[in-house]
Amino acid sequence: MEFVDTHAHLQDDAYKDDLAETIARAKAAGVNKIITMGDNIVNSRLAVDLAEKYEEIYAAVGLHPENIDENENYLDELKELAKSKKVVAIGEIGLDYYWEKDLARQGLQQKIFREQLQLAKELNLPVCVHDRDAHGDTLRILKEESENLRGVCHCFSGSYEMATELFKIGFYIGVDGPLTFKNAAKLPEIVKNSPKNRILLETDSPYLTPAPHRGKRNEPSYIPHIARKVAEIWKIDADEVARITTDNAKELYNI
Repeated sequence: MEFVDTHAHLQDDAYKDDLAETIARAKAAGVNKIITMGDNIVNSRLAVDLAEKYEEIYAAVGLHPENIDENENYLDELKELAKSKKVVAIGEIGLDYYWEKDLARQGLQQKIFREQLQLAKELNLPVCVHDRDAHGDTLRILKEESENLRGVCHCFSGSYEMATELFKIGFYIGVDGPLTFKNAAKLPEIVKNSPKNRILLETDSPYLTPAPHRGKRNEPSYIPHIARKVAEIWKIDADEVARITTDNAKELYNI
């Protein structure tokens, strides 16, 4: 089976002592491609450096909504980083109202989100969208900017109705470790009823570790646990899940 982990953070300090071993474990588990996401300029540079060092790694570059104050010349910086052939997306970008309740600050998040969506369209790259407690504004902005835009709502936590609207504009949804949790709530039903060609597998490593490793550091080698849960929901073999989701990843990210 061949898998793609479409969302990880391998430049995180969590891997500073065993990155090569982490990548080797991923390969042994069939995870042959990993997209590591930037969330500010420094981490985006590190993501590109890793992608250029390791054949298995690709990079996304972007400014996460928690880092909106680091916006001086950030678009020029991202555009320069995106010249690397290993950069396959603008991300991780989006809206996060879980931590930010101030309306003016939320407005700044929206402005920077739109700027990066427009950059992605200019560069003909997909986007990886972070949406936490901001479903309405995220969907509204994506629909308003949808012309010539493609991408994924990573670690999807919205409703099935929201997912349906995303599919209409050609977006994917990413599923992570929470799908395997006993309190997964509505997510299994959303995955069950979603088009199979719109689902991506991701770990968000080192976060959101799937069962049965919950509580440990997450890593790309755990993708098969998520795939087996998807297989159970779809009532098909895990190798078919691997084929479908790998094809989806290659289609979106052109890898």
